[in-house]
Amino acid sequence: MSTTAPPTSALFHIPVLGWIARDLARDFHGNIWYAVTIAVAALVFAVKTWGLVALGLTALSLVPMIFALLIAITLGK
Repeated sequence: MSTTAPPTSALFHIPVLGWIARDLARDFHGNIWYAVTIAVAALVFAVKTWGLVALGLTALSLVPMIFALLIAITLGK
């Protein structure tokens, strides 16, 4: 019998992302570099396929995260 609880998040049911999310939920510190490597490789392949448009859209999608990070640094948290 398995000791882990069944996945409850909708993210766990997406074919490729769910597999990575379950691994990160199970052992975050052991698998985080694996997930970072996959994300960087996906970005490299996207830039090789679509050019600088993929790099620009990636930077554009990260703007809210960086904005929240700057606010958190300003507030001292």
